[in-house]
Amino acid sequence: MLGGRASKGAPTDFTEWREIVSHFLKIDTSVEPEHGAPAVGRLMSGDPKFRTWNVEETDGGLYAGIWESTPGKWRIEYDEWEFCHILSGVSLIAEDGAEARTVKAGDSFVLRPGFKGSWEVLETTRKEYVIRL
Repeated sequence: MLGGRASKGAPTDFTEWREIVSHFLKIDTSVEPEHGAPAVGRLMSGDPKFRTWNVEETDGGLYAGIWESTPGKWRIEYDEWEFCHILSGVSLIAEDGAEARTVKAGDSFVLRPGFKGSWEVLETTRKEYVIRL
C-alpha cells in the first residue's frame, strides 16, 4: 500500500507521484548538520559537542530530526514535550530528586514539560526526536 492508494493502484504519472512524495520527508544525515553545545551556564563536565539534523519545523511548533552528542554532562530543563528514540550510544538522564536512568540504542521515552535534571553522555549518543512546543 502506498499512501493509502492500494485500491487505486500505483500512480501512473509524475503529477500523482509528486503529490504523494510532497507529504513524505526522509531524514537525511548526509547533509551538513547544525553544530552546538550546552547553553552557557549549564555545562557540568566534559566538553560535549552537538550535531543536529532538524528536518521538520512547522509554524505550529513541531520539530523532528536527529541529534547527536559527544561525551559530557549538562543541566536540562524542558518547557516542551519531546519523544526520543536512541539510535546509538549510552547516556544517563537524571531528573532532579530521582534516580538516573540509563538510555541506550533501542530505547524510546518522552520528556514532558517541567522536566529538570541532567543529561550525561557516556558514549557518543544519537537520537531521533520529535518536539512539540
